[in-house]
Amino acid sequence: MDSDVGQQEKGYTEQAGTNEGFPPRRSIPRALESFRFPDYRWLWLGTFFSFMAVGMQQITRGWLILRLTEDSPLALALVMMSFALPLTLVAVFGGAFADRISRRKIIVLSLSGNTLLTLLLAVLDMTGLVQFWHLMVLGFCNGTMAAFNMPSRQSIISDIVPDGNLMNAISLSSAGMNLTRIIGPVLAGVLIVFIDTAGVFFLNAIIYAVSVLCTLMIQTGRGPVTDGPRKGVVTDIREGFRYAAGEPTIRALVIMAFVPALFGFPYLALLPAWGREVMNIQSDGLGVLMMFVGIGSLVGTLILASIRHLKRRGLFLVINGFIWGCTLSLFAYCHSYATALPVLLLIGILSAVFMSLNMTLMQLYSSSEMRGRIVSMAMMTFGIMPLSAVPFGLLAERIGTPDSLALAGLMLCLFMTAFFFLFSKFRSVS
Repeated sequence: MDSDVGQQEKGYTEQAGTNEGFPPRRSIPRALESFRFPDYRWLWLGTFFSFMAVGMQQITRGWLILRLTEDSPLALALVMMSFALPLTLVAVFGGAFADRISRRKIIVLSLSGNTLLTLLLAVLDMTGLVQFWHLMVLGFCNGTMAAFNMPSRQSIISDIVPDGNLMNAISLSSAGMNLTRIIGPVLAGVLIVFIDTAGVFFLNAIIYAVSVLCTLMIQTGRGPVTDGPRKGVVTDIREGFRYAAGEPTIRALVIMAFVPALFGFPYLALLPAWGREVMNIQSDGLGVLMMFVGIGSLVGTLILASIRHLKRRGLFLVINGFIWGCTLSLFAYCHSYATALPVLLLIGILSAVFMSLNMTLMQLYSSSEMRGRIVSMAMMTFGIMPLSAVPFGLLAERIGTPDSLALAGLMLCLFMTAFFFLFSKFRSVS
């Protein structure tokens, strides 16, 4: 296996000359192995800063919405939906473009668009002209930018590092995102007190601009991904779905990407209601709960990044999903911080490992010319996550939030059990 990776690195060095001279593997801890590649370091930094801006903007925008609408929870949900819908509907177009033109260029253009949109919001807020409908429109535009950004940002990783480092690289990238989930909201909450929401929006625009500069330093992925005759974008999308349906492993991985969005992640939207109903927490208590989820996600991605060889990854993925469902059902009936925080930490670990490993396998088992479109199918789940919380929220109003969350966990367990028996070949995927 090491000799294969060595050959991949040799070919990679010849393809991307700017990454020559990276230090030998022995001089770098296994968990940080992909940082040997300069292009990957720039990509990681760009991803870190862009998600830092996203995390800060979510808190700041939410605070502004509450101020404009007199604490309306419906307004918060509507703006979240305006961001989520493009991720569901437009991501497949982002994936098609990721397979047609320079992935680096798509990332730069989408980040530049977010920079300008955030500057516009900052000016509207500073001048007192901002209205709720502005936030709806800008949320939709931000979601559209993300729908083009994320397929290219994920699929360019396999252009930068050899296959032997792919799981490590994706896990490190996810670790950076999860780190921003811990730092970003806290930083934004503190800064709002001193520089108000408008000041934080201006700072977000600067952070987005820094992310653009980091991405411009990447040398890999400058040219078109495919050199064949051009087809229509709709044709490309149709071919992507046909390819996913015709490849059993890819088909199974796409299904595995959607299932947690439906049953595993609704707890994030219902966590405030659970906290008020079960433990009567305030905003600071909710922050502690969310922080432990973020810490768990960071730990999970770092653990996965430390593993060089993981055998039977398909079986591991199914078992991980089953344990995730069991843990979610267990969390539903916790009644104190002493029990809830360790379980939330475990949920964060399990969910992060599941999503990072699933993304790794999707890129490993898809052909290079289809990779952007396959990744975009997984990106659609980011839009489905907020929408999937609606039925469990309605159910929570009738039977209580703990029972609703327990049902979500049970459904995740049942699906993983059914998947285990119905997709028997998937268990041997390595």
